[in-house]
Amino acid sequence: MKTTNRITQLFNIQYPILQAGMIWCSGWELASAVSNAGALGIIGAGSMYPEQLRTHITKCQATTNKPFAVNLPLLYPNIEEHIAIIIELGVKIVVTSAGNPKTYTSRLKAQGITVVHVIANTKFAIKCAEAGVDAIIAEGFEAGGHNGREETTTLCLIPTICAAVTIPVIAAGGIASGKQMLAAMVLGAQGVQIGSRFIASHESSAHQAFKDRVLACHEGDTQLTLKQLTPVRLIKNKFGNEIINAEANGATNEELAALLGRGRAKKGMFEGDMLEGELEVGQVAASITAIMPAADIVAEIWNEFIDTKKKISEW
Repeated sequence: MKTTNRITQLFNIQYPILQAGMIWCSGWELASAVSNAGALGIIGAGSMYPEQLRTHITKCQATTNKPFAVNLPLLYPNIEEHIAIIIELGVKIVVTSAGNPKTYTSRLKAQGITVVHVIANTKFAIKCAEAGVDAIIAEGFEAGGHNGREETTTLCLIPTICAAVTIPVIAAGGIASGKQMLAAMVLGAQGVQIGSRFIASHESSAHQAFKDRVLACHEGDTQLTLKQLTPVRLIKNKFGNEIINAEANGATNEELAALLGRGRAKKGMFEGDMLEGELEVGQVAASITAIMPAADIVAEIWNEFIDTKKKISEW
């Protein structure tokens, strides 16, 4: 069953569900599978060199005729080359993050591209609206990967953001089921973005060891680290403990950056080093119990959303 709201209309999709553009986990295979299932698949460009991004976009275009997006971290060194490739290849939707939405929104929209920006507080939600973005992804403290300094939970963040702006709001952080999706929609969101659940998909480019580690997560197995540098939620492991100990001992930003080094996320999520790698995943990982095809994940979430909505209407 298809639904119609501001998000499905904006993206021309069947379900108001977005698959997050996660570094090292969301390449063309996952994005095209999610889009073919009726949701919005997103290629995570943050872990790609320009020519790799070109390849992923081209393969995604060859394997789906449905809308898909590219996630573009604005602080990425090759941002200009990425934007040029996105425009050249005719990508219709871009999700920007980790930077000022004013910097590139007007340029992208001038090319007919729909622009969505990820934020974690009301101040930047308002800046997004002023910058002319088409929708906002409001990401709560529960989310995996890079996070807001305010540590505001999704349950608190969504109604506050919805009251502050008139553009559509997409909820993210702590959402992996239809019930959680419904809760976000009741709070005012028009759609949801889901990351951690799609790590545990057949089409995810995450290493099998990382997928298995996500399934093994229990409550409390993730933590928000690097708060003074750039907050990021990780699975607790040897590397994570080193970060926590360094912070507790008063490490400077430079010392933390040196400890982080280069390629930590690739080492963990893509190459499968569960001890020394950076393992980005959300708190909701504790509820993920199986690795499934992406299409089955979309269907399960949507069917549970509809069934739960019906049950509540009968109360």
